[in-house]
Amino acid sequence: MTTRFVLLQTSHAGNVGAAARAIRVMGFTDLVLVAPRWPNVLRREETIQRASGATDVLARTRIVDTLDEALDGIDWLCATVMTPRDFGPPTQAPRQALAELVQRSPTPAVAFLFGSERFGMNNDDVYRCHSCLSIPTDPQFGSLNLAAAVQLIAYEWRMALGSFAVADATPQARLANVPQAALADVPQVSGLLNHWAQALTAVGYLDPAVPRRLMARLNQFVNRARPTQEEVHVLRGVAKAMIEAAEKAQR
Repeated sequence: MTTRFVLLQTSHAGNVGAAARAIRVMGFTDLVLVAPRWPNVLRREETIQRASGATDVLARTRIVDTLDEALDGIDWLCATVMTPRDFGPPTQAPRQALAELVQRSPTPAVAFLFGSERFGMNNDDVYRCHSCLSIPTDPQFGSLNLAAAVQLIAYEWRMALGSFAVADATPQARLANVPQAALADVPQVSGLLNHWAQALTAVGYLDPAVPRRLMARLNQFVNRARPTQEEVHVLRGVAKAMIEAAEKAQR
Protein backbone atom coordinates (compact mmCIF):
# COMPACT_ATOMS: atom_id res chain seq x y z
CA MET A 1 0.00 0.00 0.00
CA THR A 2 1.27 3.44 -0.92
CA THR A 3 0.51 6.55 1.10
CA ARG A 4 2.05 9.72 -0.28
CA PHE A 5 1.91 13.32 0.91
CA VAL A 6 2.44 15.89 -1.82
CA LEU A 7 3.19 19.54 -1.06
CA LEU A 8 2.62 21.95 -3.95
CA GLN A 9 4.93 24.95 -4.33
CA THR A 10 5.80 25.15 -0.65
CA SER A 11 7.17 28.56 0.25
CA HIS A 12 8.38 28.06 3.84
CA ALA A 13 11.23 25.66 4.53
CA GLY A 14 10.10 25.12 8.10
CA ASN A 15 6.81 23.71 6.91
CA VAL A 16 8.62 21.03 4.95
CA GLY A 17 10.46 19.88 8.06
CA ALA A 18 7.34 20.06 10.18
CA ALA A 19 5.37 18.10 7.57
CA ALA A 20 8.07 15.40 7.57
CA ARG A 21 7.76 15.13 11.32
CA ALA A 22 3.96 15.10 11.12
CA ILE A 23 3.76 12.13 8.77
CA ARG A 24 6.58 10.24 10.48
CA VAL A 25 4.84 10.12 13.85
CA MET A 26 1.85 8.53 12.08
CA GLY A 27 4.05 5.89 10.46
CA PHE A 28 4.33 7.37 6.95
CA THR A 29 7.51 8.29 5.10
CA ASP A 30 6.60 9.15 1.49
CA LEU A 31 6.82 12.91 0.98
CA VAL A 32 7.07 14.65 -2.41
CA LEU A 33 7.61 18.36 -3.02
CA VAL A 34 6.40 19.88 -6.27
CA ALA A 35 8.35 22.98 -7.32
CA PRO A 36 9.17 24.29 -3.83
CA ARG A 37 10.38 27.85 -3.45
CA TRP A 38 13.82 26.72 -2.27
CA PRO A 39 15.64 24.19 -4.49
CA ASN A 40 17.83 23.23 -1.52
CA VAL A 41 14.91 23.13 0.91
CA LEU A 42 15.78 19.66 2.23
CA ARG A 43 19.21 20.86 3.36
CA ARG A 44 18.15 24.16 4.90
CA GLU A 45 18.72 24.52 8.63
CA GLU A 46 15.10 25.45 9.36
CA THR A 47 13.86 22.34 7.56
CA ILE A 48 16.12 20.03 9.52
CA GLN A 49 15.31 21.67 12.84
CA ARG A 50 11.55 21.53 12.31
CA ALA A 51 11.78 17.88 11.23
CA SER A 52 12.81 17.18 14.83
CA GLY A 53 14.58 13.92 14.05
CA ALA A 54 12.47 12.75 11.08
CA THR A 55 15.63 12.71 8.97
CA ASP A 56 14.69 9.40 7.37
CA VAL A 57 11.70 11.12 5.77
CA LEU A 58 13.82 14.04 4.55
CA ALA A 59 16.42 11.64 3.18
CA ARG A 60 13.90 9.97 0.91
CA THR A 61 11.80 13.04 0.05
CA ARG A 62 11.69 13.73 -3.68
CA ILE A 63 11.58 17.11 -5.34
CA VAL A 64 9.89 17.20 -8.75
CA ASP A 65 8.89 19.88 -11.21
CA THR A 66 5.31 18.83 -11.95
CA LEU A 67 2.39 17.21 -10.19
CA ASP A 68 2.32 14.44 -12.78
CA GLU A 69 5.77 13.32 -11.66
CA ALA A 70 4.62 13.23 -8.05
CA LEU A 71 1.68 10.93 -8.76
CA ASP A 72 3.41 7.95 -10.31
CA GLY A 73 1.77 4.75 -9.03
CA ILE A 74 -1.13 6.52 -7.32
CA ASP A 75 -4.69 5.18 -7.69
CA TRP A 76 -6.64 7.66 -5.59
CA LEU A 77 -6.00 11.36 -5.23
CA CYS A 78 -7.32 13.50 -2.37
CA ALA A 79 -7.19 17.29 -2.40
CA THR A 80 -7.22 19.20 0.87
CA VAL A 81 -9.30 22.34 0.51
CA MET A 82 -10.90 24.86 2.83
CA THR A 83 -13.77 25.70 0.45
CA PRO A 84 -15.49 23.38 -2.04
CA ARG A 85 -15.10 24.02 -5.79
CA ASP A 86 -18.22 24.32 -7.96
CA PHE A 87 -17.01 21.69 -10.41
CA GLY A 88 -14.68 19.79 -8.15
CA PRO A 89 -15.05 16.31 -6.67
CA PRO A 90 -17.26 15.67 -3.63
CA THR A 91 -16.10 17.43 -0.47
CA GLN A 92 -16.22 15.53 2.83
CA ALA A 93 -14.73 15.65 6.28
CA PRO A 94 -11.60 13.47 6.42
CA ARG A 95 -12.93 10.94 8.93
CA GLN A 96 -15.95 10.02 6.83
CA ALA A 97 -14.19 10.13 3.47
CA LEU A 98 -11.18 8.08 4.53
CA ALA A 99 -13.25 5.42 6.27
CA GLU A 100 -15.27 5.00 3.08
CA LEU A 101 -12.08 4.83 1.02
CA VAL A 102 -10.68 1.97 3.11
CA GLN A 103 -13.98 0.10 2.84
CA ARG A 104 -13.94 0.53 -0.93
CA SER A 105 -10.33 -0.55 -1.32
CA PRO A 106 -8.48 -1.97 1.72
CA THR A 107 -5.04 -1.31 0.18
CA PRO A 108 -5.34 1.86 -1.91
CA ALA A 109 -2.38 3.72 -3.34
CA VAL A 110 -3.43 7.16 -2.18
CA ALA A 111 -1.88 10.62 -2.34
CA PHE A 112 -2.90 13.66 -0.33
CA LEU A 113 -2.33 17.02 -1.98
CA PHE A 114 -1.64 20.21 -0.05
CA GLY A 115 -1.54 23.61 -1.70
CA SER A 116 0.91 26.46 -1.31
CA GLU A 117 0.86 28.51 1.88
CA ARG A 118 0.50 31.65 -0.24
CA PHE A 119 -2.36 30.80 -2.57
CA GLY A 120 -3.62 27.32 -1.77
CA MET A 121 -4.42 24.87 -4.55
CA ASN A 122 -5.50 25.93 -8.04
CA ASN A 123 -8.70 24.63 -9.56
CA ASP A 124 -7.04 22.46 -12.20
CA ASP A 125 -5.21 20.47 -9.52
CA VAL A 126 -8.38 20.09 -7.50
CA TYR A 127 -10.42 18.93 -10.51
CA ARG A 128 -8.11 16.01 -11.19
CA CYS A 129 -8.65 14.62 -7.68
CA HIS A 130 -11.12 11.89 -6.78
CA SER A 131 -12.19 13.55 -3.54
CA CYS A 132 -11.77 16.72 -1.53
CA LEU A 133 -11.04 16.66 2.18
CA SER A 134 -12.12 19.64 4.22
CA ILE A 135 -10.97 19.71 7.84
CA PRO A 136 -13.86 20.88 10.06
CA THR A 137 -12.76 24.19 11.56
CA ASP A 138 -14.37 27.27 13.08
CA PRO A 139 -16.27 28.94 10.21
CA GLN A 140 -15.01 32.30 11.45
CA PHE A 141 -11.37 31.22 11.49
CA GLY A 142 -10.60 28.26 9.27
CA SER A 143 -7.03 29.02 8.21
CA LEU A 144 -4.68 26.17 9.13
CA ASN A 145 -0.91 26.13 9.02
CA LEU A 146 0.28 23.75 6.30
CA ALA A 147 2.11 21.40 8.65
CA ALA A 148 -0.88 21.35 11.02
CA ALA A 149 -3.14 20.33 8.13
CA VAL A 150 -0.70 17.59 7.16
CA GLN A 151 -0.69 16.33 10.75
CA LEU A 152 -4.48 16.18 10.92
CA ILE A 153 -4.84 14.33 7.62
CA ALA A 154 -2.04 11.92 8.53
CA TYR A 155 -3.76 11.21 11.85
CA GLU A 156 -7.17 10.63 10.26
CA TRP A 157 -5.66 8.34 7.63
CA ARG A 158 -3.82 6.36 10.29
CA MET A 159 -7.06 5.99 12.24
CA ALA A 160 -8.86 4.78 9.11
CA LEU A 161 -6.15 2.20 8.42
CA GLY A 162 -5.93 1.08 12.03
CA SER A 163 -4.31 3.16 14.72
CA PHE A 164 -1.22 2.32 16.73
CA ALA A 165 -1.76 0.89 20.18
CA VAL A 166 -1.63 3.37 23.02
CA ALA A 167 0.68 2.39 25.86
CA ASP A 168 -1.40 2.37 29.03
CA ALA A 169 0.51 4.22 31.73
CA THR A 170 -2.16 3.91 34.43
CA PRO A 171 -1.27 2.39 37.81
CA GLN A 172 -3.16 -0.77 36.86
CA ALA A 173 -1.00 -1.25 33.79
CA ARG A 174 2.14 -0.54 35.80
CA LEU A 175 1.19 -3.12 38.42
CA ALA A 176 0.46 -5.71 35.75
CA ASN A 177 4.14 -5.61 34.82
CA VAL A 178 5.54 -5.63 38.38
CA PRO A 179 6.45 -9.06 39.78
CA GLN A 180 4.40 -9.85 42.86
CA ALA A 181 7.60 -10.36 44.87
CA ALA A 182 8.63 -6.75 44.22
CA LEU A 183 5.48 -5.27 45.80
CA ALA A 184 5.58 -4.20 49.43
CA ASP A 185 3.91 -6.67 51.78
CA VAL A 186 1.62 -5.86 54.71
CA PRO A 187 4.37 -5.56 57.36
CA GLN A 188 6.40 -3.25 55.10
CA VAL A 189 3.38 -1.02 54.50
CA SER A 190 2.64 -0.99 58.23
CA GLY A 191 6.22 0.03 58.96
CA LEU A 192 5.97 2.81 56.40
CA LEU A 193 2.78 4.16 57.96
CA ASN A 194 4.27 4.10 61.45
CA HIS A 195 7.31 5.96 60.17
CA TRP A 196 5.02 8.51 58.46
CA ALA A 197 3.09 8.99 61.71
CA GLN A 198 6.34 9.76 63.54
CA ALA A 199 7.44 12.19 60.83
CA LEU A 200 4.12 13.99 60.63
CA THR A 201 4.06 14.32 64.40
CA ALA A 202 7.61 15.68 64.38
CA VAL A 203 6.75 18.46 61.93
CA GLY A 204 3.49 19.30 63.76
CA TYR A 205 1.09 18.08 61.06
CA LEU A 206 -0.30 15.17 63.11
CA ASP A 207 -1.53 15.60 66.69
CA PRO A 208 -1.41 12.15 68.34
CA ALA A 209 -3.98 13.30 70.87
CA VAL A 210 -6.45 14.20 68.13
CA PRO A 211 -5.40 12.08 65.13
CA ARG A 212 -8.82 12.21 63.47
CA ARG A 213 -8.71 9.89 60.45
CA LEU A 214 -5.49 11.08 58.87
CA MET A 215 -3.56 7.82 59.18
CA ALA A 216 -6.59 5.77 58.13
CA ARG A 217 -6.84 7.82 54.95
CA LEU A 218 -3.11 7.48 54.31
CA ASN A 219 -3.46 3.73 54.84
CA GLN A 220 -6.19 3.59 52.19
CA PHE A 221 -4.03 5.67 49.86
CA VAL A 222 -1.02 3.38 50.20
CA ASN A 223 -3.09 0.23 49.78
CA ARG A 224 -4.67 1.66 46.64
CA ALA A 225 -1.27 2.66 45.22
CA ARG A 226 0.31 -0.73 46.04
CA PRO A 227 3.88 0.55 46.22
CA THR A 228 6.89 -1.58 45.48
CA GLN A 229 9.47 -2.37 48.15
CA GLU A 230 11.82 0.16 46.57
CA GLU A 231 9.14 2.86 46.67
CA VAL A 232 8.54 2.11 50.37
CA HIS A 233 12.27 2.59 51.00
CA VAL A 234 12.11 5.98 49.25
CA LEU A 235 9.08 7.10 51.26
CA ARG A 236 10.67 5.99 54.51
CA GLY A 237 13.76 7.96 53.54
CA VAL A 238 11.56 11.04 53.20
CA ALA A 239 10.05 10.38 56.64
CA LYS A 240 13.53 10.00 58.16
CA ALA A 241 14.64 13.31 56.64
CA MET A 242 11.53 15.04 58.03
CA ILE A 243 12.24 13.77 61.54
CA GLU A 244 15.90 14.80 61.37
CA ALA A 245 14.96 18.26 60.10
CA ALA A 246 12.43 18.69 62.92
CA GLU A 247 14.96 17.62 65.56
CA LYS A 248 17.58 19.99 64.14
CA ALA A 249 15.12 22.89 64.24
CA GLN A 250 14.44 22.24 67.92
CA ARG A 251 18.09 22.42 68.98
